[in-house]
Amino acid sequence: MEFAQEKREDKSQKISLLTDKLANICALPALTERKMRFMEVCGTHTMSVYRHGLKNLLPHNVELISGPGCPVCVTPANLLSQALAIARLPGVIMTSFGDMLRVPVAEDSLLKARAEGCDIRLITSPLEALEIAASQPDKQVVFLAVGFETTAPLSAATIKKAALRGINNFSVFSAHRLMPQALRQLLASNPRIDGLLLPGHVAAITGSAYFAFIPQELGLPATVAGFEAEEIMAALLALTQQLANQTCCLENSYTRAVGKEANSFAINIMEEVFMATDAYWRGLGEIKLSGLALKPAYLAYDALSRFNISVTKIAENPLCRCGDVLRGELDPPKCPLFSTVCHPENPQGACMVSAEGACAAAFKYQRP
Repeated sequence: MEFAQEKREDKSQKISLLTDKLANICALPALTERKMRFMEVCGTHTMSVYRHGLKNLLPHNVELISGPGCPVCVTPANLLSQALAIARLPGVIMTSFGDMLRVPVAEDSLLKARAEGCDIRLITSPLEALEIAASQPDKQVVFLAVGFETTAPLSAATIKKAALRGINNFSVFSAHRLMPQALRQLLASNPRIDGLLLPGHVAAITGSAYFAFIPQELGLPATVAGFEAEEIMAALLALTQQLANQTCCLENSYTRAVGKEANSFAINIMEEVFMATDAYWRGLGEIKLSGLALKPAYLAYDALSRFNISVTKIAENPLCRCGDVLRGELDPPKCPLFSTVCHPENPQGACMVSAEGACAAAFKYQRP
């Protein structure tokens, strides 16, 4: 107990020191009249920022906003409509992570389909889905795969394992997304962003150099950030210092977990199984080479190819402002549905469903 108390006090002291340093830099003549807007593009950062009340610690001329860093949030309604159509086919077991089950698709969702009797199961790893397929060879088991570069290697490894074991009743519906092209499109259309906090878990797979294009091509300061409150504050300090020095580079503020080079094993297995393809993102639209599709050698494990279903295109809820939130154009509480019609028990959009969604975080930690 005493050790835990000392650790909390040490953390508090670090945050206080970083807050003071940030305030001092922001008071410099070069910055005092400037409004600086930084964007984090990681759902874990979003939740940590709200949980620790970090926005309340920032100087008046620093604003931190959330971007498209929640993979569940950026998965569009039409893709989920396709998943629902597959889940309702006879003999199909649909598997996915928990948040995906509750994302609304018009008046429907995977959770509602499960209540109707469809076999839809919550899992924590695609390897669980593979074992379900191995134990029930008379069923078609589909894994609805969601996530960025962090989770794609495990999906790829599971597909390879299915092929090695000859488990042919297993397939993957890939909703995986890649960050670089999405960030290029987002930042090209949003000139009000002054710097980026980059996701530490993605960089742990890809290496920090994966994001070098941000300062080199887009002329924006960027830093890879960890997930503790003091790590996020240190990253914000690094971005602000770059602006004060009129420099622009990629920094790594998460060196305890991230190096410059990629995890070659993870990247190699991902690139063996998947290839980049055009993909639609909620809030951002169609983005070239921003998704992952199975390569021809593994197409037998592609759910869309296996079931060959077609559905009517589903329009997003016009009253839900989730797309504006994902682009960093709207603070969640300013959405007219926030906390009235839209709340965790009755979500109107993916940003209120996901544990990493900005709306869910604001509802839990920021409400008056």
